[in-house]
Amino acid sequence: MSRQQNKAVTLTARLARNLTLAAIVLAASFSFANNGNRHRISPELAQFVKRYQSGVVSNQTVRVIVQFTKQPTTDHDKKMGRFGGRAMRRLGIVKAGVYTIPVSMLPLLENESEIVHVSLDHPVQLTSSDYFEQSVKGDIARSYGWDGTGVGVAIIDSGISDHPDLHDPATGRSRVVYSESFVPGLDASDGYGHGTHVAGIIGGNGVASNGYITGVAPHVNLIDFRVLDSTGAGSDSYVIAAIQRAIALKDTYNIRVLNLSLGRPVSESFTTDPLCQAVESAWKAGIVVVAAAGNMGRDNEFGTNGYGLIGVPGVDPYVITVGSMNTVGTADTTDDVLATYSSKGPTMIDHIVKPDLVAPGNQIQSLMAPGNFLVTELPQAAVNPLQYGNFTGKVRYMTLSGTSMATPVVAGTVALLLQQDPTSTPDAIKARLMRTASKSFPTQSVITDPATGQQFTENYDLFAIGAGYLNVTAALNDTDPVQGSAVSPVAMFNSDGSVSVQSDLRSVFGSTLPSATSVIWGNSAVFANSVVWGNSVLCGNSVIWGNSVIWGNNSLAANSVIWGNSVIWGNSVIWGNSVIWGNSVLSGD
Repeated sequence: MSRQQNKAVTLTARLARNLTLAAIVLAASFSFANNGNRHRISPELAQFVKRYQSGVVSNQTVRVIVQFTKQPTTDHDKKMGRFGGRAMRRLGIVKAGVYTIPVSMLPLLENESEIVHVSLDHPVQLTSSDYFEQSVKGDIARSYGWDGTGVGVAIIDSGISDHPDLHDPATGRSRVVYSESFVPGLDASDGYGHGTHVAGIIGGNGVASNGYITGVAPHVNLIDFRVLDSTGAGSDSYVIAAIQRAIALKDTYNIRVLNLSLGRPVSESFTTDPLCQAVESAWKAGIVVVAAAGNMGRDNEFGTNGYGLIGVPGVDPYVITVGSMNTVGTADTTDDVLATYSSKGPTMIDHIVKPDLVAPGNQIQSLMAPGNFLVTELPQAAVNPLQYGNFTGKVRYMTLSGTSMATPVVAGTVALLLQQDPTSTPDAIKARLMRTASKSFPTQSVITDPATGQQFTENYDLFAIGAGYLNVTAALNDTDPVQGSAVSPVAMFNSDGSVSVQSDLRSVFGSTLPSATSVIWGNSAVFANSVVWGNSVLCGNSVIWGNSVIWGNNSLAANSVIWGNSVIWGNSVIWGNSVIWGNSVLSGD
């Protein structure tokens, strides 16, 4: 085995050792006061308390996000101080503050009427020529003259390092018009390598590759918000603070799109999760939020074959959640297959129908930040400059795979749509993308991992491919009017064992969500034959839910079981932390 292969295997082993597989956290009744309606403390924090009270763990300090009834002030900080809390950051976007607090003090917060909800400040990490542009017809869109000019796209990631492909050839100025780090002690450059790669998929202009490797919107302006350190680690509060800044700077830099190629597992309903509340605030402020579905599609820990494992904030019904396709190295879409690592819906706890659509995310070539962690650990990710005529004599590109890479393909497309029609609302953009997505899929495909020989059977149903495969030119040519909300519907498990979908989220989650009359999903055109509306069941036998854990008495979606916070979307970015397969970490499936 070569030194390079040894290094890849060593990294794989180290990542595997660091991974604690998804824990089943029983959300039993709290042993402390109930506020008369629902608990203020999230179920997983309740488990921290239970473990402390039973003597399993010591009185450790945890970092939490506390949502208040109004904007937090120094008075709130002082009150939290009386419980041993130390203020870390204000998150006005969700009327919250970030605090460290001893676990023993958490039960006392149940009696504080000014507190709405207390959540763990979760760690977040990444999800992570290929013909991707041709597959979604992005090259044709550029021939129409749409290139993202004037549109600002905020990238919340590991930072963006300087690269020739992110400069305006006419002026020489960088199109990264604003940079800020929310990671204490670090600047906004990209030590990990993920954010720069994402930036190139959205807006690289191909200068350093003689035009071979380009992004979807090569003249777009980019806003760099760093929330992840040089190993790909961050937290909810960093991401929320960045979203808050994006909203504040929206008009200054015409920020119309937010790319979130990162996430973490579900720990509570989207209706209380602070990260979900933050992305909803951005959406309602007029910013289209595009989020990765996650890379847990090969995870069968719960016997679901990757179903029910969409990550946060992709679980939120407002945002556009993107799964990954594999172009298998051709421009022809007829041979494209679903990437086996792409997470599938419905979402845990709330059963939201996700992903919303799929886009190319496998073996994507894009920009490489100099000396980044990923290419240092996995040098085979680097693209040989001789492949493109040795234009610069330097290695400037690398290859990564994951829903992290599919997400910016959609974000770049959104920039084109907003350049075409700046008056479009986030809901209108989401509706256009979903109803024009290609719906020509096989019922099923069998995919073999080239390294291990392992076979995966993929079903092209509602919870795997959503509304279909991104089609850029079809979306640009769509002129049908769009009115109302485009929140994703909720899947309902019926007493006869069938599954149907409900577009009226207000009837399920309460008055803060859109009613049936304001929702645009009025017929089956959006999801084609993968769903029949009304009280009908999902078509075909591609998904037989039966007594599976997603719906049964041991439900992942019920309050009795929650996907543990110990699993994060992996350090590798390439597959996600839980699925590194043999020596094929970069080869895709």
